[in-house]
Amino acid sequence: MKGTSTSWTVLGLGAGVTLLGRMIGGNLGAGVTGFGLAHVALGVLDQFRPSVQK
Repeated sequence: MKGTSTSWTVLGLGAGVTLLGRMIGGNLGAGVTGFGLAHVALGVLDQFRPSVQK
């Protein structure tokens, strides 16, 4: 797994947003947590995507 800086940035921001959502709590916190987890998943998937270099 070799991620680019963009992949790591998306993953890191997703982790931060997830933690923020957990601290907020309630329905709003659940939405923010889901948004952050989606970014974590996208960051991980982006690391597995093959890059095309010309």
